[in-house]
This record gives sequence, C-alpha cells and structure tokens, in this order.
Amino acid sequence: MARSGIFVVAPTRGMRPAVVRGLQRLVRDRLTLVGLLLLAPLGVLVLIGPLLGRYGPDAIDAMAMLQPPTDAHWLGTDDLGRDVLARLMAGGQLSLSVGLGAVLLAVVVGLPLGLLSGYLGGVVDEVMMRLIDSLMALPPLVLALTITAVLGSGLLNAMLAIAVVAVPTFTRLVRGQVISVKQREYVAAAVAVGVRPLGVVARHILPNIASPVIVQASLGVGFAMITESSLSFIGLGAQPPTATWGSMVQVGFQYLETAPWLALAPACMIFLAVLAFTMLGEGLRGALDPASRTGE
Repeated sequence: MARSGIFVVAPTRGMRPAVVRGLQRLVRDRLTLVGLLLLAPLGVLVLIGPLLGRYGPDAIDAMAMLQPPTDAHWLGTDDLGRDVLARLMAGGQLSLSVGLGAVLLAVVVGLPLGLLSGYLGGVVDEVMMRLIDSLMALPPLVLALTITAVLGSGLLNAMLAIAVVAVPTFTRLVRGQVISVKQREYVAAAVAVGVRPLGVVARHILPNIASPVIVQASLGVGFAMITESSLSFIGLGAQPPTATWGSMVQVGFQYLETAPWLALAPACMIFLAVLAFTMLGEGLRGALDPASRTGE
C-alpha cells in the first residue's frame, strides 16, 4: 500500500510476536478460564481471608480441641484447639509462596543456562547437558528429599530444593527451543548484519521462546506445591507451629478416623490449587505453545 509516495509494508501475520498471537487465543480459551475461576477464590481466601478471620492461626483453645465443624469454627479445630479455617488460610499463603517462589527461582537459573547451552553449542552444550542429565537421573522427590536432608528442614530450604529439582526441566526446554529458533532466517539475517550475540538472544530468540516457558512455569507451580506438601508431610518442610497445607495434612493424618476434617480440608485445598494451575497451564499450552497451533 502506498501513502504519500512512500511504500509501507503491512506486517504479516507471521511477523507478530508469538506471545501476542497467543494472548489473543488465551482470552477465548475455556480451559484457561476455568483454571482462573478456580484460582480466583483461592487467591482471595489466602490473601484476604486471614485479615478477616476471627481467630489467629496459632491461637490455642484447650477447651475446644478436636471439635467438629460448628458455627464458631466452620471447619472445626485441631488437636490443640486451633481453628482449622484460620490455619488453612494462613497455610495457603505459605504453600502458594513456596510454589511460586520455587518456580521463579528455577526459571531465573534454568533460563540463562538453557540460552547459553542452546546458543553456544559445542563443548559448553555437551558439558552442561551431562550435568543436567545427572540431576534428572534421580526421581524428583528423591532428589528434593536428599537436598532438604543436607540443607536441613524448613520452608526456605524446601523451596530451594524444589527449585533445584525444577531447574533441569527449564534448562532442557529452553535449550531445545533455542536450537530450533536460532536456525530460522530472521536470526541468520540478524547475525549477518552484525548484531551482537547478546542482541540476537534478547531481541530475536528470547521473545520467541517465552511461550513454552510460561506454560511450563504454570504447570510447575502445581508440581512445586505437591512436592512441598510431601516434604512437610514427612517433617522436612514447615516446622511447628508454622502451618502449610502439607503440614496440616500430616497432623490430620494422625486423627483420620476420629477427626477426618483435619486432613480433608487441607487435602482438598491442595487438590483444587494443583488442579487450577494444571488447567491454567494446559490452557496456556493450547494458546501459546507453538507445537499446539494448527492451521495457522
């Protein structure tokens, strides 16, 4: 199209960033919508709920131990008379924080490692992949248990252990995407005109590999929450009196026959949170993952 003697080339569909095209599909994706609808009340519960609750998460009432759900305690009380709902909301903040924090750390470490490995190739790629393969040789939970046992129990160490377990996944994902993207014509053209490697990675490679990283991060939060719950269940995560959903399940498991609400309430929250992040991740995959796009 010509305008004032100047020819303006309209951008083609393929020239738009993959994330922009994906976001347009994301707002129409039902699976993503369901995941967000599940996450919204959970987010309100754990962020705003503790401010509105009538009881503190660590407030002990010796006269109300192991009470079933009542008007005073909507989800009952635990073995020390603490309100289960109050601890559920407070524990949700920590469980979600650990899950999100572990994934963020894994992305911060795994993304640059994958970029270096995929872009440089050669000896750097070979050495890095052998190290990543050695980490992935152990089952994730076993590796997390080993790291936590070495570092010591506690939520911070549990989060670090989960992040270390997740780093290989992000590293291999990013490496594979970089190897694929750097072979495309626009990357070769940028190199040919003298763009520095850092500029090539920042301007031409990173924006085009963001979609699968976002998808994996969303799916990874659910895995991180399950792993944190497992570590807390065996005493390597949150330490008393700190409440997380995993530690609450551990306490409630001892009273499963006499006070099942102690374990069922946090177990249901873990299930709903993991389901929500999984559905959100699958929705993001359908909207953003290039491998899932057909007919475009």
